Amino acid sequence: MKKTTLFDIISPVMIGPSSSHTAGAVRLGLLAKHIYKNTPKKVKFTLYNSYAHTGKGHGTEKGLLAGVLGLDVDDRRIKDIFNSDIAKNIDYTFSYADNFKKHPNTVDMVFDDSMFVSGESVGAGEVAIRKINDFNVKLTGRYNNLILVYKDKPGMISQVTNLLQKEGINIAFLNCDRNAKGQEASMIIEIDGKMNTSIEDEILKIPDVYFVTYVEKLEN
Repeated sequence: MKKTTLFDIISPVMIGPSSSHTAGAVRLGLLAKHIYKNTPKKVKFTLYNSYAHTGKGHGTEKGLLAGVLGLDVDDRRIKDIFNSDIAKNIDYTFSYADNFKKHPNTVDMVFDDSMFVSGESVGAGEVAIRKINDFNVKLTGRYNNLILVYKDKPGMISQVTNLLQKEGINIAFLNCDRNAKGQEASMIIEIDGKMNTSIEDEILKIPDVYFVTYVEKLEN
């Protein structure tokens, strides 16, 4: 009898040879859902490269949809997610492509035709969100994250970080990106510990802040 190893058992409900194609897919979908802040009514998935070619056999599609619907990797509903009650109210499609410029395990997700999220599963269940709409980011789900979209102008970073400082919140990592000088920009702040969500409201009061969301780290 063949012995079952850690690489065979990805979670209590998914059996497969690759954590990047199964558990990683769930975590990508779940992290993207938290970024979007809502359960979408419609989502388009585009799977690339290895995800596109071997995802069906490893449960990648099931994992992505389950994550977007808010399920974690140990939820027993993942196994039959396509026939589940929670999947009946969402319009979802899968398409497949090859792109040598992208990571082998990449997925693009479009929520309600209004938000684009792209991420990759890097192995051992670890993931990274690389793009939100037009902005380059890096979200791994290892930390609590504050995500902002705002007008690029002097003083925006200091206004946000000063609010966090007043609350005693330590910044572990900060990354900014912009489309062009004076246009829309994004800010990703990884923080130590948890943040009171009321700080989101305070940040939104800053002139020319368009979008704020707080994403808690994924459970291991």
